[in-house]
Amino acid sequence: MSQFWSPIVQSLRPYMAGEQPAISGLIKLNTNENPYGPSPKALAAIAAATDDTLRLYPDPSALRLRQAIAARHGLDVGDVFAGNGSDEVLAHVFQGLLNHDAPLLFPDVTYSFYPTYCRLYGIDFRAVPVDENLQVRIADYGQDCGAIILPNPNGPTGIARPLSEIEALIGGHPDRPVVIDEAYVDFGGESAVPLIKKYPNLLVVQTFSKSRGLAGLRVGFAMGQRPLIEALERVKDSFNSYPLNRLALAGAVASWEDEDWFERHRALLMASRERLALELKGLGFVVLESAANFVFARHPGRDGAALALALRSRAILVRHFPAERTRDFLRISIGTDAECDRLVEALREILG
Repeated sequence: MSQFWSPIVQSLRPYMAGEQPAISGLIKLNTNENPYGPSPKALAAIAAATDDTLRLYPDPSALRLRQAIAARHGLDVGDVFAGNGSDEVLAHVFQGLLNHDAPLLFPDVTYSFYPTYCRLYGIDFRAVPVDENLQVRIADYGQDCGAIILPNPNGPTGIARPLSEIEALIGGHPDRPVVIDEAYVDFGGESAVPLIKKYPNLLVVQTFSKSRGLAGLRVGFAMGQRPLIEALERVKDSFNSYPLNRLALAGAVASWEDEDWFERHRALLMASRERLALELKGLGFVVLESAANFVFARHPGRDGAALALALRSRAILVRHFPAERTRDFLRISIGTDAECDRLVEALREILG
């Protein structure tokens, strides 16, 4: 702590990102990165954009990218916002749409950046408990609030709620912003994007980091009716007018347009997820039903932290969450089939 820190810095408890260590031969299943990498067309577009135009600022409105996203979903370009990864988009969402007199609602087991944003922006929040099976109960959100944010599928559980329940949540709070965080929706969830034209209070946030294999490029976006998007633009242009660089814009547009690559590789990943879940169950793990690019699993006879450490000693990284309700679980990102096989082999050895 320094005498030069402002009071807010002294009070912060920053979000802890997953490890990114440089270890030879590492199998990295801890941060939900796509094992298949980005579309070759995205890589070619990034290479082509690496020229003299880098001396120029990028398009502050990310128009080409927003046009491509809007066209795919039948939206107006003014209904799409783009930012430097979905984390930055969410930061603008928290500041521009979720800071009200009544508390913000989100699950008590969820993306741990949410309470961090609340502390950073001084937002009162209430964590709504998930049930004994770590599932979100939509009925529990029928209470007074300033706004709601809900990941669907949820993290770190991977559990998705059906679109009918999401619509009930949105419709039940017509005078409050409802944000659906769909970072993992492409792996088996039902997107709320088709509800946007019907509900002026709905904002949907997605990312290029997971299903499109572009975590290192940092591209995220939000979709909603124009007044919600305008709020995000006002925050962005009071913070950083150029959040997406020229390479990110070129790669994201090319990735978005390569639908064949997207469909083929997400299908591969979902098949690998189901295969890994079966293998883990065969080793005695309890595995939650996942609609994401990871599984959340616990072994009834083993400590979660000890299992994570034992895997790390074998150069396999998984994510362990030490909080009360999740400390027995491991969140295991889906790798290639070969990586998943090595994980299962290591677990079989550890379990004896």
